[in-house]
Amino acid sequence: MTIDFLSAFLIGLAGAGHCVAMCGGITTMLSANIEKNATPKLSLILSYNLGRIFSYSLAGAIAGYTGSVAAQSIGIHLSWLRLVAAIFLILLGLYIGQWSFLLNKVEGLGRHLWRHIQPFSKHCIPVTNTKQAMLLGCLWGWLPCGLVYSTLSWSLASANWLNGAVIMLAFGLGTLPALLTLSSGFNLLINGLKSKVMRKFTAVLIISYGVYSLIIALKLIF
Repeated sequence: MTIDFLSAFLIGLAGAGHCVAMCGGITTMLSANIEKNATPKLSLILSYNLGRIFSYSLAGAIAGYTGSVAAQSIGIHLSWLRLVAAIFLILLGLYIGQWSFLLNKVEGLGRHLWRHIQPFSKHCIPVTNTKQAMLLGCLWGWLPCGLVYSTLSWSLASANWLNGAVIMLAFGLGTLPALLTLSSGFNLLINGLKSKVMRKFTAVLIISYGVYSLIIALKLIF
């Protein structure tokens, strides 16, 4: 499982440009607001990201437990779950590279849940303390995101709630550098992460790993 944890971290790291595009607005808003508050800016930013990563880990635990139930009760072999996870990675790479948008259909399913969660975030704005920042992060951790859903498929394939949680924890930590950089206002670096060249490069890396994982899964099945 160590390779899954490392892979999840690297996926979060590689998807930096996508993270900035998806969560950049709320992170920028948070940074702009907290400059006016007495609470140290760094504390609020870290609290927000801690809440976000907690939600990822919770979702990973749920996915891992679901995979466990599927494997034990329905009899689905874990190799088939890993096959699904590999396909999701390939779709993610195609999505980030803007070559295919099939992953949008999966994001669409998450939007139904997000409609019920998003209104609660209004009660956390403006952010004035670490508790509000953490709660806001917990809520925004459920924002529909193809990058998150693709990594969740690995939690599902782990068929274990703890492993699923740790996989998403590793993924969340991988996304942290990009969002902390955004909060710090390093626009040159952020623009580089969002550039077309970087996006295509990231997409190829993720697709390559997805194809490798697909081959491994197929060998285990057949």
